[in-house]
Amino acid sequence: MEAFEHFQSAKGPSLFLLSEWNDLYTGMTAGFTGRDGGASGAPWSSLNLGLHVGDSQHDVIANRKRLTDAIGWSFESWTCAEQVHGNRVSQVTLAERGRGRDSMDDVIKDCDAIITDVPGVLLASFYADCVPLYFYDPQHHAVALAHAGWKGTVQQIAAETVQVMTDAYGTKPEHLKAAIGPSIGSCCYEVDGPVIQQVQQLLEQLGVEGESSQKMLQRSIDGKANLDLKEINRQIMIKAGILPIHIELTEWCTGCRRDLFFSHRKEGGLTGRMASWIGIQER
Repeated sequence: MEAFEHFQSAKGPSLFLLSEWNDLYTGMTAGFTGRDGGASGAPWSSLNLGLHVGDSQHDVIANRKRLTDAIGWSFESWTCAEQVHGNRVSQVTLAERGRGRDSMDDVIKDCDAIITDVPGVLLASFYADCVPLYFYDPQHHAVALAHAGWKGTVQQIAAETVQVMTDAYGTKPEHLKAAIGPSIGSCCYEVDGPVIQQVQQLLEQLGVEGESSQKMLQRSIDGKANLDLKEINRQIMIKAGILPIHIELTEWCTGCRRDLFFSHRKEGGLTGRMASWIGIQER
């Protein structure tokens, strides 16, 4: 069963809701946006949530407000980081609530994962093929988002996020719930030698070998390979102590479904950005 359930109203934004989490955990909201139902013009048409891609600031803010309205949150709660394809994790306190919501000037700098245990903070990250990673600690009511492209994956940002949550909140990895959201699949993601070498080293560190390794890094006779970033991040989560039964894995591919999602690779780099989001409402 697909973890991210698609909802599209006549006038509202296209949403892919992490429905089981939203239904199971009180006050929880978590999901991913599609490309439709926004205000942006071409080539970002139409639900572009990224302020960093050349789109009108006015339109992006309008799109962000459409999302928060659709999920019943205030726009003031929207909190995001400047993503740099690294593995730095930043803890969001009440003082950081709202940073980056309407300008890049006060965005949380130089990190690709954000965590919080503050109710009423809505974490958001941005994507156009990279892998959105979601974390929820039901014991300490802490949540996290991580942005994992191939660089962040090789740097094991998922494991870094688990470690920082453990240090900050006392999170036990075996109690964590995790989800891997819509992103480019191995069907659409071909990489070359330098990337292959680093991914192969990662798989060896994770103890992944044989047929499993070959499925995640599908080599071709021309020296290239198709890369399964979603499954590699799942393996990193498991190595970090998250139980396999606690990890939701989407089947949505942003490369295959350009009718639903933006794809940096398939659209030549000139496109919009989807957003992942997660937060727990104040009680």
